[in-house]
Amino acid sequence: MALFFSIHPDNPQPRLLKQAAQWLNDGGLVAVPTDSSYAVAAHLDDKAAADALRRLRGLDERHHLTLLCRDLAEIGHFARVDNRQYRLLKAATPGPWTFILEATREVPRRVSHPSRKTIGIRVPQHAVTLALLEQVGAPLLSTTLIPKGEDDALNDAEDIRDRYAHDLAAIIDAGACPQSPTTVIDLTGDEPAVLRRGRGDPASLGL
Repeated sequence: MALFFSIHPDNPQPRLLKQAAQWLNDGGLVAVPTDSSYAVAAHLDDKAAADALRRLRGLDERHHLTLLCRDLAEIGHFARVDNRQYRLLKAATPGPWTFILEATREVPRRVSHPSRKTIGIRVPQHAVTLALLEQVGAPLLSTTLIPKGEDDALNDAEDIRDRYAHDLAAIIDAGACPQSPTTVIDLTGDEPAVLRRGRGDPASLGL
């Protein structure tokens, strides 16, 4: 049965974040609030947790998973970023965007795209998730929490508990999130390509 943490959305309690971080470090899946619906997160270096993440969502190895990062500097350790890409990332982060970039060797091969060697990257604009990332001290592997066979992302922690109480180690309740996934932009080509329109408006980035 998943633990249910009620955390203040703007001033998260360090004691509760420490407990949630411990569940992640122990290989558990944790539902986390973001600025664009809830996501389910796992420790980056835990293969079993990554496999469980894919099973929960019904995803194959060709679906891009996303690294939740603390800031632009951390992105640079896990993705190759040229000057053009950096300017776009700087304009868009933190915020409701996921960018597809070439993964560095710091990203385990099992979680990057098997043929393209790419990975999703984002910096969420949510105090709780950013504080959790600080507590863990590393990026978290994640995917938008969209139930199998459905199109809409989940944005309410109680609903997540009803559906996934036996699949998750913990659920962080920081109130309802926007019910919209991130906007996904592929930056690996000659020009940025919008792969999914979500909460982020591509026009705000000149796309």
